[in-house]
Amino acid sequence: MTTNWTRWIGAGVAVTLALGPPAPTATGQPAQAPRRPNFLVIVADDLGFSDLGAFGGEISTPNLDALAARGVRMTGFHTAPTCSPTRSMLMSGIDNHRAGLGSMAETVTEVQTGAPGYEGYLSHDVASLPEVLHDNGYRTVMSGKWHLGREEDQSPEARGFDRSFALLQGLSNHFGADQNPAWAAVDNAPTYRDGRKVVRFPDGAYSSDVFADRLIGFLKEDTARRPFFAYLTFTAPHWPLQAPPELIAKYKGRYDAGPEALREERLARLKALGLVPQDAVPHPLVGVPAWSSLTPQERAFEARKMEVYAAMVEQLDRNVGRVVQALKDTGAYDNTVIVFMSDNGTEATPFTAPRLVDAEKAKTLSIDNSLGNVGAGNSYVGYGPGWAQAGSAPGRLHKGYVTEGGIRAPAIVAGPGVGGPRIIDAFLHVKDILPTLLELAGLTPPATRNGKPVKPVEGHSWKAVLAGGSGPVWRADEAVGWELFYRRALRKGDWKAVYLPRSPDGLPYSRENPLPADWELYNLASDPGETTNLAARDPDRLRELVADWDRYAHDAGVVIPPPGVPKAPAAASR
Repeated sequence: MTTNWTRWIGAGVAVTLALGPPAPTATGQPAQAPRRPNFLVIVADDLGFSDLGAFGGEISTPNLDALAARGVRMTGFHTAPTCSPTRSMLMSGIDNHRAGLGSMAETVTEVQTGAPGYEGYLSHDVASLPEVLHDNGYRTVMSGKWHLGREEDQSPEARGFDRSFALLQGLSNHFGADQNPAWAAVDNAPTYRDGRKVVRFPDGAYSSDVFADRLIGFLKEDTARRPFFAYLTFTAPHWPLQAPPELIAKYKGRYDAGPEALREERLARLKALGLVPQDAVPHPLVGVPAWSSLTPQERAFEARKMEVYAAMVEQLDRNVGRVVQALKDTGAYDNTVIVFMSDNGTEATPFTAPRLVDAEKAKTLSIDNSLGNVGAGNSYVGYGPGWAQAGSAPGRLHKGYVTEGGIRAPAIVAGPGVGGPRIIDAFLHVKDILPTLLELAGLTPPATRNGKPVKPVEGHSWKAVLAGGSGPVWRADEAVGWELFYRRALRKGDWKAVYLPRSPDGLPYSRENPLPADWELYNLASDPGETTNLAARDPDRLRELVADWDRYAHDAGVVIPPPGVPKAPAAASR
């Protein structure tokens, strides 16, 4: 499986069209300038590595599978452990600690408040992807989840989008059933903006349908047919798990064997498709009781959650198909580069009510989580660690962690300049998307915008590897760091150092009152599941990677608060 390393050119180069004047033809007349490509970036929310059919899943996803069949599947694509930090890197091409989302806005502590990089919104010191493309003649439109700032000067239209319909927070009811005083009273009512105007989500409509509808409408508005950048950001399959009832019924009984069985099925298909090594050993399940130890009622409830989740993924795929068809109908499809990705690993928290809402207040919301109602607009459940780890295998753990289960996500790229079908297994990063699209458009990142300096891009362009080149995108001696919720990691070539704090009761992985832990060391080339800690066997390499992480943390401005420091009063509960 081949890749190519293309180092991004200096950030001090001014924004410019890199196409140059048209070359003369044999008759001496100027040739027609090549059309710049359109871009469609689609982001799924908390989608698992193996949920799609093209990535070994059993869920019906024919439209995304078709994109994979004409393009490239990326099995080494990496994100942040959670959504808004990932989105800040996608929009900026730089580390989330430099882009304003050093922590999620909802979790910033008193110690981090006011520190550079912890603003809780996309920093005004970066030139966002839509801003750069808009400045260079692209029409820019978005529909879906924003999660990069709630104020008007932080909104999508303030950051480069011509047209937008955006959910400002990180989640909402998929049927719009949380837009009432009861949900507002517990700080869980969503905010939607149509452009700069605060609006109401259409009552009873489904999130994936509405987001696709609005994007299609925006695309059809432009009769001049300028090149466009379209950003479609679903909230599916993020909790609360809700889906159209006819689709939920389609998966009835499919998951009655439990998450361990599903995990084995998917891992076998991943190996058969060549998406993971044949000898890959998955990390053992963590915090998951044996399926046989559950009561029949408990098994039925767990299986129902997975049925709803599968329906959410299928409905997302159907709407991807609608958008692709709209591109074909308008004649834009053949000149559109499509990037599909998930924003992080699978979510594992088994919610039965909104996060941080106590049981007494939750009663005011009239939530009905009875078995037959799970998936309806007045239900509220989360995925749970069993299904989450089935979806992240062979990776370790899930969303929220700097282990591979939390930061490795499925990604597909198709369109002009993309040679396929192929699998690219090299390490790639969400920071790479901005420089990739700019280079495909013949642009370079700006050193300044509106007369003010902006932070230099850190990601690498994929242009050469997408075209079929060979070699790594990131050099083996380049260090890439992560940090969130006290958890830390450093990747350098095939080697990875991981730090997971422990809880007072001795269990690993705590983010509440964490206790010190030892750094761990893994070779991901031979151990993608992070199952064998090599720290004791190779202490010199571990010291090198930890020193690299310290340099990364210093350079990125990472602020790790002492254990027990409360959230800042301004931090939202969503």
